[in-house]
Amino acid sequence: MSRAGDLLTVAGFRLGWAVVRALPEGAAYGIFDRVADVTVRRGGTGVRRLRANYARVRPDLNDVELDALVRRGMRAYLRYYCEAFRLPAMSAADVDAKVTVAGEGPVRAVLAAGGPVVCFLGHLGNWDLAGAWCCRALGRVVTVAERLEPEAVFAEFLDFRTLLGMTILPLTGGGDVFAGLRREAVGPVVVPLLADRDLTGGGVEVVFCGQPARMAIGPAALALAVGAPLFPVTIRHTRRGRGWGIDIRFHDPVAVPAEGSTRERAHTMTQRCADALGAVVADDPSDWHMLQRVFMADLDPVSGLGEDR
Repeated sequence: MSRAGDLLTVAGFRLGWAVVRALPEGAAYGIFDRVADVTVRRGGTGVRRLRANYARVRPDLNDVELDALVRRGMRAYLRYYCEAFRLPAMSAADVDAKVTVAGEGPVRAVLAAGGPVVCFLGHLGNWDLAGAWCCRALGRVVTVAERLEPEAVFAEFLDFRTLLGMTILPLTGGGDVFAGLRREAVGPVVVPLLADRDLTGGGVEVVFCGQPARMAIGPAALALAVGAPLFPVTIRHTRRGRGWGIDIRFHDPVAVPAEGSTRERAHTMTQRCADALGAVVADDPSDWHMLQRVFMADLDPVSGLGEDR
């Protein structure tokens, strides 16, 4: 992207943060729904990939049903950005009103005992809103962010998440991210990591929604390295009056295999996380806004990575 294009992109994000948070909640969501619908009608790389991913997850759907699912999925994807633009202006009471939580008891017990917790997240619902709630309700939160282009947009999102109370490590360009996580994962801290897509080529093959896929092994490897429990976490959007909120579910911590190498044990734990996420996604994929390649059939057979052009 040219420097002029970079500046326009950054200006667009800043305008979004300034304008969208000033709109009435219902109006803001309505605008983003209309943008999502237009995006689906125009097609494009992201829409095609979302449709292809949904078709693998739900091969039972006919074309009309799949079209409807893509429309709901794109609305959920744009809803995330609507909420991201509005989050910095939300009060603590606003955050609490938008979030319901299930299964957090074991997480609170570990934190109360002075230990860290590692969470395996998918691209479900709104993980930034979930992170804001975690900072308020559970304590210190440390996570990793993919470095976006242009760099100034990444800086905007970094500042945004830091403002919410999170400590953010960049996935690339900031040194050894795994070593950084090990240093940070000491004492009562929550480490939520998006892991349903392998960004580095170092992930592992799992079965996800009945299909071979690649996911990041980092959460399981970190849990083993620091002796922390690993919790799969799923997030769903739910209606809240004229707007939306989220339901966060902490699933049972995955069992640690008694035998095998560290990588073998981490692989098994990653598969168990994929099972937990997969059951939720297969039930209703619309909150899984994955616009990139994750299934083995779509990835480069050598690198294990894939980009849509």
